[in-house]
Amino acid sequence: MTFYNLNEIIGWIGGALFSICALPQVIHTWKTKDTKGLSMLFLIIWFVGEILSFFYVISKDIITNIFHFPLYLNYSLNIILIFYLFYAKIKYK
Repeated sequence: MTFYNLNEIIGWIGGALFSICALPQVIHTWKTKDTKGLSMLFLIIWFVGEILSFFYVISKDIITNIFHFPLYLNYSLNIILIFYLFYAKIKYK
């Protein structure tokens, strides 16, 4: 196994872990319909941070022609989870 392969495996594992770190909150919110502990400001800051970071990584990857697919997974899934939390925060007030 080369360093590149090991690095890719580590990247995919890290991306997957970051992608699912919001799942416990999403599952709790889905089951209980309780969003009192969720700050809308937190969700907005998190969302903007994910979007800006995703844009940065994609634009940098296009320039360098080196693509970081684990990060794409991370940002994409986090954005989907954040959308659900936004939806729940508004619906279950």
